[in-house]
Parts: sequence; structure tokens; C-alpha cells
Amino acid sequence: MKAYIFPGQGAQFTGMGLDLYESSQKAKDLFKHANDVLGFDITKTMFEGGPEELKETRVTQPAIFLHSTILAEVLGASFQPEMVAGHSLGEISALVANRTLAFSDGLKLVYKRALAMQKACEMTPSTMAAVLGLEDKLVEDICANTPGIVVAANYNCPGQLVISGDLEAVGTACKSLKEAGARRALLLPVGGAFHSPLMEPAREELALAIESTKFTEPACPIYQNVSTVAVTDPSEIKENLISQLTAPVKWTQSVQNMIKDGAISFTEVGPGNVLQGLVKKINRESETEKAAL
Repeated sequence: MKAYIFPGQGAQFTGMGLDLYESSQKAKDLFKHANDVLGFDITKTMFEGGPEELKETRVTQPAIFLHSTILAEVLGASFQPEMVAGHSLGEISALVANRTLAFSDGLKLVYKRALAMQKACEMTPSTMAAVLGLEDKLVEDICANTPGIVVAANYNCPGQLVISGDLEAVGTACKSLKEAGARRALLLPVGGAFHSPLMEPAREELALAIESTKFTEPACPIYQNVSTVAVTDPSEIKENLISQLTAPVKWTQSVQNMIKDGAISFTEVGPGNVLQGLVKKINRESETEKAAL
């Protein structure tokens, strides 16, 4: 079976989507429509903006979403997913790609998500850190025994976790993790503690937007970050998406379940190739490729 996977924040680069814009009238129309929906010229920032501009959450999230969903759209008949998944933000791209969400509705949700997360980041000084070379359980235990708020936030692949929480707690946990034998415990250049309890204000805000958005029967199952198993029921998809902001991204478990359910090849749709690398680390025998026109 063929699985399509969609990247999250961090995959952005200057010039992203320009090749699509220049090679397809359909893509051009969708990018122009996106500018109208958002009320600002995001395409100009995507095509010409520097790294600092693109790193702003309110720009990054819709930019990555647009690159992924417009690419899936212009692939036309060659885009036939039998299952989809997205890493964090990429989950909304996946939901547009499998027809659960309309393009405009997905874009509006992504923008509201970005603004809500930015606001939550400004409330408490917080961060995330990558932890390499330790068992999941040991990382979880150290986080649980660290004063303050710090949790396992991204299960990216075996031996690679990201922790998330308030600045002091993450710093303390990193020291403990290194003492426990972590190959690395490195602070990430992010604006806040995504996928932690500190995102609760953003989760509440986004929940209202999700509840009022139309979710339809998908064309194929999605393996969501929260549940990690195949989901096709629109109301269940909604619930999982609401939980996502404060819950960990269980990418390892999602990919393992996709393989168990028959996924042989994984095609990454959108900027970068991080997810292909993670899939290979989860299962070396899986085929991976980049979606291209």
C-alpha cells in the first residue's frame, strides 16, 4: 500500500513553492486564493522572504501547509493515497489531501492554530530540546521527576525524542538526560513548548474553530499523532485534532502501525525530506520518496 506523509514546522525554506507556482495554473490559482483567505501576501514571503521572516509561526505554518496541499492537488491522478499521516502541523495538510477538509477550511484552521500557538508561547518562557540515544521510558521518567513542566513531546524515531516545557525545567531535564547517557540533549531554536500542557490556551482557542469547521468522510484513513491508528470517522478525527496541541506527536508509533496495516512505500509531500529519514530509521526496509511534479 502507498502512504503519503506531510511535514511539520521546520521544513520551510526561501523559494518554497515557487516551482509549483511557475509550472501550474492550478497551483497559481490556489496560491492567489490563499493570499485572499489570509488577507496578506504569503506567496511573496514564501518565494522571496529570508529565513527570519519564514521562521515566524504565523507565516511558517500556513507556508508549509500551502506547499504540501498545493503539491498534492497538482499531482492530479497520480496522487492516490491509501493512507495518510502528518507530523504535527502536517496532520492538517493530510486531512486536506484525503478530502476530510476543504482547502480553504484547512488553511483557515492552520492560520488560527499558528496565531493561537504564538499567543500561548508569549505567556510563558518555554522551549523544546532534542534528546538522542536514550530509551523512551527513561526520557519519560526523567521528565516526570523534573520539577516544573517538561514532557516528552515528539516520538520521532527510536532513540530520538523531543522534550517540551518551561525554560528552567527543560534545562534541568537536559542535564539529567546527559548524566543518564544521552548522546545529545540540545535546546531547539523554537518559540515555545509545543505539544505540552503549556499549549492549553491554544488548544482551547483552536477547539472552537475545529468544532465549527465541516469535516467530511475521508477518501482514505489518517493515522493521527494522538491515536496512531487508522481513523476514518470525522467526529473522531476532530477530537484527535483538538487534543493534538497538548499531546505528544507519536510519529514512531504511527509509522509502525501504517507498516503493520500494509504500507510498503512512503511519499513525503511538501518541503524538505525529514520524514523520509525518520521512516527509514523506524523501518529500514520501507521505501521512501519525495513527491514531485
